[in-house]
Amino acid sequence: MTISCLNRRHFLHLSALGVAGGCLARHTFAWAADPIGGWDPTRLLLDSAKSLRVQPVFMYRLPVRQEQTSWKSWGGVQTEDAVCEEITRIEKELSDLRLECEFKVQFNPVLKVQTPDDAARVHESEHDAVLVYACTGGGDLLRACFSPGKDTLIFVRHRSGPVYYWYEALSVKYLETRDDLSDASLVPQRHRPHVEDVVVDDYRELLWRLRALAACKSLRSSRVIALGGVWGKYSPDAPKIAREQFGLTPIEVSYEEFGPRLRRAQQDQQLMERAREWMERYLGLSETTLRTERPFVQNAFLLYYLFKELMQEHQAEVFTIKSCMGTIIPQAKTTACLSLSLLNDEGHLAFCESDFVVIPAGILLRYLARKPVFLHNSTFPHQGRVTCAHCTAPRRMDGQRYEPAILVTHYESEYGAAPKVTIPPGQPVCFINPEYSAGRWVGFRGVVRDNPFLEICRSQQEVEIMGNWRQLLKEVRDSHWLMVYGDYLKEAGYAARKLGLRWDNLSA
Repeated sequence: MTISCLNRRHFLHLSALGVAGGCLARHTFAWAADPIGGWDPTRLLLDSAKSLRVQPVFMYRLPVRQEQTSWKSWGGVQTEDAVCEEITRIEKELSDLRLECEFKVQFNPVLKVQTPDDAARVHESEHDAVLVYACTGGGDLLRACFSPGKDTLIFVRHRSGPVYYWYEALSVKYLETRDDLSDASLVPQRHRPHVEDVVVDDYRELLWRLRALAACKSLRSSRVIALGGVWGKYSPDAPKIAREQFGLTPIEVSYEEFGPRLRRAQQDQQLMERAREWMERYLGLSETTLRTERPFVQNAFLLYYLFKELMQEHQAEVFTIKSCMGTIIPQAKTTACLSLSLLNDEGHLAFCESDFVVIPAGILLRYLARKPVFLHNSTFPHQGRVTCAHCTAPRRMDGQRYEPAILVTHYESEYGAAPKVTIPPGQPVCFINPEYSAGRWVGFRGVVRDNPFLEICRSQQEVEIMGNWRQLLKEVRDSHWLMVYGDYLKEAGYAARKLGLRWDNLSA
């Protein structure tokens, strides 16, 4: 199972892959790089994503010449020297690919597989996904390479190097074609590779699939502080599904527990002074306008600090709050809107309303895009447009700059501090719209056209729907959606199948 043709060039490529893994290991959890500290708008976006570990496998069998009969299959790797050259090529390609990955990934050394026993030893290695370079060999060997409990990707060559036999021989005999694998009767087949798990030549195609798998891994291991408890909008079973299907760990913190902590903080003059200093620095950001009372903003920074404190204590990457339009207000003497916005701007994942219908999709989209996401109310589509509005929008939606914002009161209470964020007209965005807890997610693309100031939640965008907007009429559910800058629908659809969901892309 070792690579017998190791030379200096191989060593350098393997070293590059190994160094990448070592660097990532030092940043496996957000709090290692970001203690509670203070609010700092110049800090790079926090990254709490997990590293995806991939096990590359080179699958082959060398032919033996025979007279007057067919003795070899298709394929440009027919000798041991050709095997060594191909492994060298693979190592360099993966080393180059790693440099393009904006997400955390580690490639194990390439393993050679010639027999089912070799394949069985592959599955004993530490990895999250197997990447099979299916060169030559029979169907039994190919099936033996499929991971019995992890994801499997298959790479074959047409023109990127020596042609592979399995570029011709791959078929639905070995690959899944159904997109809906959520039925319990299909569970034994779920880790048979899908036709969408096959990549021919193009490492850009491999890149976005790895991005999706990495986001799934981070989603499945997420711990969520749920202040005030958990629920799901119109879906009482949403928290249970979040645990069982998406692997989330909700950590419920009651207001009875949080109240004394908040009162102690309010009486801590030093901490209150720090909150005031953070407020002044925030108000000094470019294109920041204050149209609410300063104590509301100062108290929002205090909440921001306490929310972070809870996350650190429980080693949680995600924060959400229930009864954020009622219970928290008289206790905090402000609203949680700005506090959640601040957490998202810093790189944490923070959602209002503790809605576990959409929190899994929000976590996935955050890790796919590596940018803050905006949880918002949906509205009735008309004339190709929809309005997206909520009072908790992040300002650092591209992960770097702060968009212009006016600090106003929370709409429904006319109290506290909430950001009205302006998204640049022309900004491409995409959405995930979960269908309650039905196991179906809907995605579509849009372009921001306007930022009105209607009598609705404060951050509000008029978005032009890209695609057949009338299809969205059948999806109106008075539910929450998730918005992010850019287009990640391809990755989201691929991830949805890995998560056992049905996926509909209305902008396909």
